[in-house]
This record gives sequence, C-alpha cells and structure tokens, in this order.
Amino acid sequence: MKVKDNLVRVIKVGDIDYISLTDLARYKNPLNPGDVIIKWMSNKSSFDFYCLWEELSNYNFKLAESREFKIDSATQSFTMSPSRWIKETNAIGFISKRGKYGGGTFAHPDIALEFASWIDSAFKLYLIKEFERLKQNESNKNKIKWSVRREIAKTNYKIHTYSIKDRLIPTLTEKQKLYIYANEADILNVALFGITAKEWKEKNPLLDGNIRDYANVLQLIILANLENLNAQMIKEGLGQKYRLEKLNNIAKEQYEILNDSNGIKNIKLLDEDKKYIN
Repeated sequence: MKVKDNLVRVIKVGDIDYISLTDLARYKNPLNPGDVIIKWMSNKSSFDFYCLWEELSNYNFKLAESREFKIDSATQSFTMSPSRWIKETNAIGFISKRGKYGGGTFAHPDIALEFASWIDSAFKLYLIKEFERLKQNESNKNKIKWSVRREIAKTNYKIHTYSIKDRLIPTLTEKQKLYIYANEADILNVALFGITAKEWKEKNPLLDGNIRDYANVLQLIILANLENLNAQMIKEGLGQKYRLEKLNNIAKEQYEILNDSNGIKNIKLLDEDKKYIN
C-alpha cells in the first residue's frame, strides 16, 4: 500500500492481511522505526489495547504472563517490544520477521489501525482508505480467479456434452436427456471426488454452488482432462461402469504426477497468495 507517499507492506496470514508497523512507523521516524514501535507498545493505554485484543482473539494467549506485564505497564520504566511480547505470551496479533528487506514488525489490522491513530489521526484515515482500496482490489481479483478456475472445467464440457448427445441420446425425450447428462456429470464427480453432486449437496446444505465450485486448482485441471477422456471413451462406445473405473484410476495417476510438478505449484501460488494483488 501507499499511505501518504509511504510504502507499507502487507503479508497474508491465513485470511488476514497483517500490516507492517515498521513501515507505518517510518512516517514518524524514518531512521529508527523500531524505536517508535517500542515506545507505543510501552505506553500503558496501548498495552491495555493489544493485551485485550489477544484475550478476545487468541485461545492460546498466556494470561498469567500478560497480567504480570499489566502490573509493570503502570510504571515509567516499563518497556515492551514485539519479539518479547510474542515470546512471553504466545501473542498472535504481532509478527516479527527477520531480514534486511522483508523483515520488520507486522500486526493485525485492528492493532495496526490503533498504532496509526497514535502516530497521527490523519495518517490513520489515509491508512483506512488505502486498506479499503486493497481489500476491494483483492475482492475483484478473487472474482476473476474464481471465474478463471471455473472456466477450466467449463471449456471442455461442451466437448463432453456433445459426445453424449451424439452417441448416447439420439432418440430420447428431453427429460431422459437431462437424466443422462446429470448421470454422466456424476461419473466424473465420483471418479474424481468420490461423491455425486446430490450427495455433496446433502452433506453441505449451507454452501452455495456445487462440488466443482469448491474444487482446488489441481482437481479442476484433472477434471478438465477427465472430461476429454470420457468424451473420447463415449465415442468409442464404452460402458459407464468401465469408464468410471478407468477415469478413477486415471485421476489417481494424474494426481500423483501433477501434485508435485512445478507448474501446478506455480498455479497454486497465483491462486492462493494474495500478495500478488496490485
């Protein structure tokens, strides 16, 4: 992010964007941002805030140790650093990273915004606006990624359905055609996921979409391959039972082959790592 001409790094921790306190602190002290962070963390009101945040958010937070610090925080000699806080209390609101270029202190957005407010209230507003822009970009990019992933499976599905239409249902009623289509789709579902679309929906009634909407990149790529193979086997007149067994074995083989390939790893990084967001 760029906050009032200051570049601020963001790292993804699970589904949360942790904001660099080190970069925010440079707004106040470009040469020694670490001193700014320690000064803020050693302030009693600041301590009360990030300590309460841990109590509310961290199941593994060490309350006994934090209470000892709480007593000391009332004294003028109290000093707290990110690394000490993390080490002594098992805190998760802060992350301390080493390294000349990627290192520094990162914090949960709740804590980072409080820190920015302490630095300068106007600076906090700029940070809020920039963070909102970042999240909106992330949302838009996720929609694009979802669409691209879904299209991997959709692209070859026309080939698949045309093969069914030509070879399996030339004289059936429309109702029978729909039944055959669903049946053929479930052959692929069972071969790859071990479950039909109906069975998946019954097990996941609260989820929107279908089983393929929740597939990972590797599964979608294998699914696209299976659709082509199944279409070819249909043209050859092979029965559903044989095709199901064959497709299942192929799915297993492709998973073993592709799972550790560099290409799949790179696609997974693009799909999962939100630090690529501009």
